[in-house]
Amino acid sequence: MEHEELTRRIIAAAMKVHATLGNGFQEVIYQRAMAIEMPFHELAFEREKVMTIFYRGQHIGTRRVDFFVEKNIMVELKAVIQLEDVHLAQAINYLEAYEMRIGLLINFGAKSLQFKRVHNNKIQPLP
Repeated sequence: MEHEELTRRIIAAAMKVHATLGNGFQEVIYQRAMAIEMPFHELAFEREKVMTIFYRGQHIGTRRVDFFVEKNIMVELKAVIQLEDVHLAQAINYLEAYEMRIGLLINFGAKSLQFKRVHNNKIQPLP
């Protein structure tokens, strides 16, 4: 699986944050905690990187993704009771818009940490 070790370390960082804070906080609290925790897992990242969205070559807006880790994995955080299909669709849309291959959708709002690995099917995987 592509970037398996990298995604494992991101999930380990998220598990530590969730085990420490539990559920019930706003998303920004988990985002700040992840920014503190990821270096302990030897993860380089950019937080809230502004990405431009284009449609037919024209700029139509911007979006801030929670984290880009090691310039390879997009990480989108949520703090909701249950992940819904709309959250998964949003993560896939971001991957496609940013031409990223792999992402993680992580939810801190449930009693147990939830995470999903998402793929951009419009980009062929590396051999």
